[in-house]
Amino acid sequence: MAEKKKSWKEIPIGGKITEAGNAEQYKTGSWRTFRPEKNEKKCINCLFCWIYCPDSSIKVKDSKMDGFDYEHCKGCGICASICPVKCIDMVKE
Repeated sequence: MAEKKKSWKEIPIGGKITEAGNAEQYKTGSWRTFRPEKNEKKCINCLFCWIYCPDSSIKVKDSKMDGFDYEHCKGCGICASICPVKCIDMVKE
């Protein structure tokens, strides 16, 4: 039996968020071309990277930068560009 084609009015809206706070369920790190890497010796733990990261991919422990959540980091480089001491390098995957 042939499927009935839907009219444009029946097609669901794409990109619709049906449930708030579900971004953590989607691992988006595979989109990355470059990944951030921290130079421990240079870092002053200002946490600007944490403040500006659009993906909440900066890990913080005891008020110090504790690494990256690479499952969600998309490699945008904002953390590296905002760092006042340039302790974050963007490295090709």
